Amino acid sequence: MCGIVGLFLKDKSLEPQLGALLSGMLNTMCDRGPDSAGFAIYGAPEAGKAKITVQSANPTADFEGLAEAVGKAVGGEVSLKPKDTHAVLSVPADKAEAAREAIRAARPSVRIMGSGEAIEIYKEVGYPTEVAKRFALAQMTGSHGIGHTRMATESAVTTLGAHPFSTGADECLVHNGSLSNHNNLRRELRHDGMSFETENDSEVAAAYLTWRMNQGLNLGEAMEKGLDDLDGFYTFVVGTKDGFGVVRDPVACKPAVLAETDQYVAFGSEYRALVNLPGIEDAKVWEPEPATVYFWER
Repeated sequence: MCGIVGLFLKDKSLEPQLGALLSGMLNTMCDRGPDSAGFAIYGAPEAGKAKITVQSANPTADFEGLAEAVGKAVGGEVSLKPKDTHAVLSVPADKAEAAREAIRAARPSVRIMGSGEAIEIYKEVGYPTEVAKRFALAQMTGSHGIGHTRMATESAVTTLGAHPFSTGADECLVHNGSLSNHNNLRRELRHDGMSFETENDSEVAAAYLTWRMNQGLNLGEAMEKGLDDLDGFYTFVVGTKDGFGVVRDPVACKPAVLAETDQYVAFGSEYRALVNLPGIEDAKVWEPEPATVYFWER
C-alpha cells in the first residue's frame, strides 16, 4: 500500500503555488506510506541548460568541488545548488550526458536521481511530511509535479528504492502495486540498452516507458503499449516535460481518483488528497477506469 499524488497545472497563475499545493496533497498520504517519500517538480527550463539532480549519503564531502570537476571534464560552465542530501547541477544542455558520466567518474558514491531541462527529483527514507520539509517542497514552483509515499512490501527501504523513478530525460514514474513480469522485462530492456540502479519493479515500468518513448511514441501511446506488456496490479502516474499520464491495470484494485477543472488536473490515491485544492467543489471528479490511459499534454 502506497500513496500517490499528482498535479498538472493548466493555469500559469497557479505555478507559484505548485509546491505548496503538492505538499498539502502529499501530507494526506502519510499513512499509506510511512517508510519513505519523494517527489518530482517540473520547473521553468533555462535556455541552453539542463539540470541533473544528485543525491549523496555524505553531501558535504561529495558536493565539495563537484561542479568544478564536472565543468572541467565537459569543458563548460557548471553550477551546483545543494539542498540537504541532494543537489541540482546546472550544465550545458548539449553536454548533459557527458556531465552524467563525469559525475560518476568524479564521485562514484553520488547517485543521479534524474535529469532533463525541467525536472528535479527529491526522495529519501523517512516520514513523508519530514521529507517534504527537508527539501522545502512547499516553496517550490513549477508547471506540474508528482509525489509518492512508500510502504515497502517486496524490497528494502532505501533512498534508491523510494519513488519517483526516472530512467529518461524529464521522465518520471510513481507506482502503487506490484508487477509480476518485471524480471523478464528487465532482462529484455537491458538487452536493448536500458540500465537499472535497483531491483525494484517500479524502475522497470519507468524504463519500459522510456524505451517506448525512445521509439518515437508520446507518453500516452507508450502507456497504451504498457497495458499489453506490463503484468500485475498497478496504478501509475507518469510525468514528462510537457505531459502527465495516469493508468490502472485491467483489474484496477488499487485506489485512484482524478479531478479536473479549467485550472488543473489532479490525482490522488484517495479523495482526501484533493479536498484542499482551489475550486475542487466545482471540479469534475471520477475514478479512473480499468485499463484506460488518461493523458494530458501541453
